[in-house]
Order: sequence, then C-alpha cells, then structure tokens
Amino acid sequence: MRDAASGTVGDAALPVVAVVGRPNVGKSTLVNRIVGKREAIVEERPGVTRDRKELVAEWIGRRFRIVDTGGWIATSEALAKQVSEQAERAMREADVILMVVDATVGATEEDGQVARILQRSQKPVLLVANKVDDQRREADAWALTRLGLGEPHLVSAIHGRGSGDLLDELVAGLPREPKAPEEPEGPQPFSIAIVGRPNVGKSTLFNRLVGDERSVVHDLPGTTRDTIDTIVETDEGPLRFVDTAGMRRRSKVDEPTEYYSVVRALQAVDRSDAALLVIDATEGVSHQDQRLAERIDAAGTAIVVVLNKWDLVPTERRPQVQIDVADRLGFLGYAPVLKVSALSGRNLKHILPALRDAETAYHVRVPTAELNRVIRDAQQRHPPPVDRKHRPRVLYATQGATDPPTFTLFATRSLPPTYLRYLERRIREHFDLGPTPIKLRVRRRND
Repeated sequence: MRDAASGTVGDAALPVVAVVGRPNVGKSTLVNRIVGKREAIVEERPGVTRDRKELVAEWIGRRFRIVDTGGWIATSEALAKQVSEQAERAMREADVILMVVDATVGATEEDGQVARILQRSQKPVLLVANKVDDQRREADAWALTRLGLGEPHLVSAIHGRGSGDLLDELVAGLPREPKAPEEPEGPQPFSIAIVGRPNVGKSTLFNRLVGDERSVVHDLPGTTRDTIDTIVETDEGPLRFVDTAGMRRRSKVDEPTEYYSVVRALQAVDRSDAALLVIDATEGVSHQDQRLAERIDAAGTAIVVVLNKWDLVPTERRPQVQIDVADRLGFLGYAPVLKVSALSGRNLKHILPALRDAETAYHVRVPTAELNRVIRDAQQRHPPPVDRKHRPRVLYATQGATDPPTFTLFATRSLPPTYLRYLERRIREHFDLGPTPIKLRVRRRND
C-alpha cells in the first residue's frame, strides 16, 4: 500500500468528509492536523487552497477520505467562482461536512451564506470553531450557534486543542462501515505526473484526460498550488494521474506557498512512474523546460513530451519549433513528442497509447544471454577507446532491476560516458525499449 496520503484504488469506497468554509479560517491547517502531516499547503493569506485535495485519514481504527477545499466566496470573479463551485461540489459528494469558522472573528455574512447552503443539503454537519487557542476564546465561540448548525466544536487546529474530541464526534457520524473487501494484490496503478511551467495548460490537459472538471482552470499562472491524484479506469487497466503546480526557476519562487508547490511537484515526479512534460508550443522550449526535463530524466522516470497549443503555432513556424525541441531536448531522444491541443482535444487520443508503451518499457526484463550477445556485438563493431595503454572490455552484463530497466556491466576498467551512451543506444534499439530511461552501472573486474 502506498502512503496513506496518496491513497490506493480501494480508498474510493471510504466515506468522504468535506472541510468547507470561507477563506482563511484554517481549513488546511485542520486537514493537516487530522491527517497528521503537512499535506495541504498552508499560509495565512486568503485563496491559497484553490483545488480540492483528497487525503486518507484514520482515527480509532476508522479510515475516511478528507477533502480540503478552497474558500467559499460569494463573487462573480471567474477564478473565485470556480473555487466556490469546487467547494459546493465537495459538499454534495460528502458523507459528513466540517464547516470551519474563525472564532476570533465570529460569524460573518459569508459564514451565514455557507451555513444556509449546508442547511439545504440535508447532510450531517459539524460546526468547527477554530482558533480557540485558550479558555479566553471559548465564550466568544459559543456565539456561533446563531449559524443554525448546532453547538460548535471548539478547536485550535494549529495547536491540536480539541481535535481529538472533534474526531470522536466525526467518526461517530460516519456511515456504518461495510465489510472491508480483501486488499487486491499486485502492482499499483501506473502513475503519471503532469508537469511543466506555469500556464502551459497542464490543468486543462489533466481535466481532459480524467474526463472531469477536477482542477481549477484559469489563465492566471500558478492556479494549481498542490498536487492532485486521480485514478482513471481505461480499457487496459487503471492509470493514476497527478496534476502538479507549475514550476518556475528557483530565483523566481519568492513566496513560501509557491516554494512548497514546487517541492510537491518535484516529489510527485519522484514517486511517479512516468511524466507528461507539457510545453507551450507557442513559446517553444525554454531554459526552465530543459532543466525540468533533466530533473525528470535524472529521476529515472519515463517521459512523454507534450507540445500543447500546437493549433496556435503558425504553419510556417512549426518546422523550426520541432527542430528546437530536438536540439534542446536531445538528451530525451527516446521520448515521443506529441503535438496536441488540450483545449480542443486535438490529438489527445495518442497520449494513452504512448503512456502504455512507456509503462511496458518501464517494466521490461530482458534475457541475460541475449543481453550479453548485444554487448559482445557492440564491442566487436566499435571497441571501447584505449585508456592508458589498456583497452577496457565488458566481460559480462546483467539486468539488475526494472522500473526503469537498470543494467550492470562488469568491465576490466572504467568506461567513458560516450561509450556508455553508445551501449545504451544499442540496448535500447535491440530490445525496443521505447520511451523509458535506461540506467547503466559499471563494476570493475580484473581480467
């Protein structure tokens, strides 16, 4: 089983708890307190949480999915309206709702509007008076009963005060637990991180692939602040897609929230089996795209390059864009390059087959005897260069691991990087390894 915060396929059957309320009342801090780790991004500024984020939590033996939502706001502004719609959707899908109110501020008009929505929902609601850090705040918190959602549960999410009592009440209100099915054995779904610079269309592509308006899509860079996992059932089995925050150069990450978003995105790459590197075709491959591609390649993650917004590139410029991609991402020569439009859906049908090819190559194991024949033939065709009057020689090769394919070469001397790249190319071509990185490790042995 993966980390509890990441979830597994069977987690879809768990009861759902939605954490809702207006911005900056401490919803993400409460979620982190319940989950027991810093999973939701927290900052004392409205609007930090924009997308829904689902995590798995457990209390006294009961497991449940908890959904952190963006702040609900009564507004006609496009982005804030989308965030509010996501919060309302989480309310509709939840089994139990935690409405969080800032006890230091008291009930505001927006709190009252959220409370009226919840009253109409007919869902079980627990009113959470947050930021009750000591007894002096308790008397003020009881005034929140006027919201019509019952007695408030007094907590301090940041310090943990009252959180145990709240969780006891929450678990008691969950639907009766069905008989747990046996955990399915076998590998977890192939995991794909969708990565790229801000505003290149990652969330639009994510929504197209999962067939659901799951991430907030807006033309403001940095809209996706956290990573969001969604498992998609395909004709050939499940795939896990991870939408991530856009990555900027470290020198341009000048606020704590964006720094943590970049950290989460890099973590998503490290724990994924493959990555869709999304590049804005109208801008071409930037230095940051190159750095990100290098980071993915170094992580040993299979990669598919997606040139998004291809329909917006003038016909006369397209050949040069392709030349630039081949030049600046030459070290990813094994990776397919797909020209798509996430907005219109053009050519998206090629993405799943490319990912399946990457999955197959990522897990491949080759016969040892055939591998050694390939190495011997490669050395006969092009012997290693002489090093200090001695010519190195590969004596034996074996595949030590998959995910990605990793080969150990037992050699008489160290082999130069150029020769290792030559052997890698011969192995890749012979075994048709496709869009996956290959790792070669050299161990020295005496003749």
